[in-house]
Amino acid sequence: MWPLWREFWRDPWQARFVRPLLIINLLGSVYGFYWYHEQLAATPFYAWLFVPDSPLATTLFALALAGSLAGFKSTLLRAVACTASIKYGLWAVVVISQFWWLGGQPAPTESMLWFSHLGMAAQGFVYLRRVRWGAPVALFTGGWMFLNDALDYGAGLHPYLFAAGQETAAAITAAVLSGLLFACLWSRCRSAGERY
Repeated sequence: MWPLWREFWRDPWQARFVRPLLIINLLGSVYGFYWYHEQLAATPFYAWLFVPDSPLATTLFALALAGSLAGFKSTLLRAVACTASIKYGLWAVVVISQFWWLGGQPAPTESMLWFSHLGMAAQGFVYLRRVRWGAPVALFTGGWMFLNDALDYGAGLHPYLFAAGQETAAAITAAVLSGLLFACLWSRCRSAGERY
């Protein structure tokens, strides 16, 4: 098992790792969009892109994985997909953990969501390590994260939360994660010759 993990850590873009994760992310996306169906029904269609944060992240991740299998290696898609998986994976872990800390019972659904979102963050981290990008990719990805935060907490498009009184912590968590991830992206920019 250890040699397989080392190989995955060294080069996660191998087809033998990409194929099962593609299926997992597609199934997670389907479940995630179903999870948001009531919120989407109550939201104007032109704002739908900014509502289902986690399933959009897993869908983008699945597209990046499928692109890898097909020989399409978009640096921009990979960076956005990995960063969104890390951000919304960790965001959900924090929000669910706060719900439990406030006295919410750790029901099977919330527990499943907690572990699956932790997995989202982990996969994003492992794969992002193997992506190289330039400043335009970092700026676009950072801009997307901050725009999403502004619409989530400025226009009220954030995911439905688990308990009353969580909005402030949810907004702070989103903003901090966006800032940290953008700082990480910016610090690792390549200067030239990047393909988008």
